[in-house]
Amino acid sequence: MDLLDMKSLFNPVFLIAALLIPGIAVSEVFDTGSALAPTLAKPKGQESVPPKVDNTPYYLIGPADSLGIFVWRNPDLSTSVTVRPDGRVSIPLVEDLSVTGKTPSQVAREIERSLGKFVRDPVVTVVVSGFVGPFQQQIRIVGEAAKPQALSYREHVSLLDVMISVGGLTQFASGNKSKIVRTVDGKQQQFTVRLDDLLRDGDISANVDLLPGDILIIPESWF
Repeated sequence: MDLLDMKSLFNPVFLIAALLIPGIAVSEVFDTGSALAPTLAKPKGQESVPPKVDNTPYYLIGPADSLGIFVWRNPDLSTSVTVRPDGRVSIPLVEDLSVTGKTPSQVAREIERSLGKFVRDPVVTVVVSGFVGPFQQQIRIVGEAAKPQALSYREHVSLLDVMISVGGLTQFASGNKSKIVRTVDGKQQQFTVRLDDLLRDGDISANVDLLPGDILIIPESWF
């Protein structure tokens, strides 16, 4: 490429025209393999920050959840039950129905199919109370929290909400070295969170959303 061609390449008018003309790809304007190709560097530390949560997952039923089951125009079949440790429930005319890991709507449709053998066109609604959720959907906090425990997931629950529930950090915690362990597409990923900045300095930018199944690990400070 001679000097004239290089000047044309970086002429703003040429660039705009090239991007607007159909059939001309950006890769034809910039040779991505050359030293002149622009590069986009990720901000420092971006890869260690948990991404924002855009879609809230549906609530999944778990052992010890309380279910209110209402069958329209059939009060004798309507009942309230607690999900057993094996993840099943028994209701009138339906025994040992597996409900754990399913949404209330999914369970309602399964009950309708089962009752359809005895009742014409049953209409069922399932209402959940006493939320616990399945084990794999709970948020677990371990390490130097004042009260390490497993918490039921709530919509848009944040790191600050979780730390309030566990009573904050111990005096030996290394808050800024804490990590969230999250399973994404079947693979475990780790994200660094800044609990000291959030809780002790009031830096709200350190607050992040959590997802079902997240594990928050708070290490101990060695000095």
